[in-house]
Amino acid sequence: QVQLVESGGGLVQPGGSLRLSCAASGFTTSNYAIGWFRQAPGKEREGVSCISMSDGSTHYADSVKGRFAISRYNAKNTVYLQMDSLKPEDTAVYYCAARYFVCSLRRTDFGSWGQGTQVTVSS
Repeated sequence: QVQLVESGGGLVQPGGSLRLSCAASGFTTSNYAIGWFRQAPGKEREGVSCISMSDGSTHYADSVKGRFAISRYNAKNTVYLQMDSLKPEDTAVYYCAARYFVCSLRRTDFGSWGQGTQVTVSS
């Protein structure tokens, strides 16, 4: 049974940093890609970043390029999202999701989701 658990969200001032974690279990993570998505109130869930657990290739939405960095720690079946230079518009619930092999930033390509962690950027 695929299980994904996010952690690391919180309240941070504009310009600050947070690191989110996604702990995966119940499947062979090396065959999967893990994506990070976010959903702000009244908006659709959007893709933020994705990493292939097999070769480490990464993808980013234009809105976070140069500010966010995704990484993996295969030994712990964990994916991280380092978020720097945070802006108020980054405020959202952040979710991690898994799909077989190939990275994507499209919500509909992912079938397994975590419960989400709230990130609030405010002074």
